[in-house]
Amino acid sequence: MSVNDELTSVQRCLDDLYRSVGRLEQQMGGGGLDIRRVRTAADHLRESLALLRETATAPTAPRESELVTISDTPYDTTLWTDADDEGLGARGRHAP
Repeated sequence: MSVNDELTSVQRCLDDLYRSVGRLEQQMGGGGLDIRRVRTAADHLRESLALLRETATAPTAPRESELVTISDTPYDTTLWTDADDEGLGARGRHAP
């Protein structure tokens, strides 16, 4: 099955769940904490499926090569004129 077919199948199941929760809510009364938690969970599933459907149907841009070319030329040494030697401390200073 294609992704779209799978999403449609999940949507149908979720719709059935939503209807069943509605019937259960009517039988048990809608004020109980447990039934509200089930309703909230069903709502979250519905929102998550909508986000998943958007992601699945969004056009994917072709990815450029992830390779980055690094030049063999040496770096400009003036970039580090104010930097300390890592792990060796600052120039001209000594440990106490």
